Amino acid sequence: MTAACALERDGFALVRGVVSAGLIARTIAAFATADVSRSKRSEETYGARNILDVAEVRELASLDTVRAFVSDALDGEPLVVRGIFFDKTPAANWPVAWHQDLSLALAARQETDGWQAWSVKAAVVHVQPPADVLGRMVTLRFHLDACSEDNGPLRVVPGSHAHGRLDRERQASLRAQVNEQSLCVAAGDVIAMRPLIMHASSAARSPHHRRIVHLEFAPRDLLPPGLAWNASSFAL
Repeated sequence: MTAACALERDGFALVRGVVSAGLIARTIAAFATADVSRSKRSEETYGARNILDVAEVRELASLDTVRAFVSDALDGEPLVVRGIFFDKTPAANWPVAWHQDLSLALAARQETDGWQAWSVKAAVVHVQPPADVLGRMVTLRFHLDACSEDNGPLRVVPGSHAHGRLDRERQASLRAQVNEQSLCVAAGDVIAMRPLIMHASSAARSPHHRRIVHLEFAPRDLLPPGLAWNASSFAL
């Protein structure tokens, strides 16, 4: 089964060996000094927003393997529309509860039927669109470090993306019916996922760096008239 087929069936796919050791090293070095919106604890960055202007992030998104995969996964010309950086460190090591990714980063607020929960995060407007909009997107998580069972790997409920937007009761029901899966990876691997898949992670038992570049991709024609992507978005 191809990774694109696995993504459609299960809501996620693991693509091995996408990022070279050299690009990993350059990306880690770039984040040490990049002008991004950081979340810190004990002087260490455990999260960052507004990362699409970092040259190495653009390089990750433009890798041949990534272009080919995203083109298969989307039904239109692909854009990179949001980027986030995550890490787990001894000072910032907590569980992430089961959830779906529901928000998009846009250029400005424009009231639109079915688009709700408007907010501003790190000076960027965000909104939650209808589920069918999220269903046309794909997220790639570029792992800059290996992640084992001891370091809080991503956990997913296979197939949960096919059920639309889920309330807590329905999430609990699906978890009781479907065995969750932990996704352990090597540095340079990529996890692809549909935004609506249920996912979580535990606090690390042995915390050390688990640096991830999280990039969201959408077809150019996804937004209705009157809405525009965040200015940092770019075409592949």
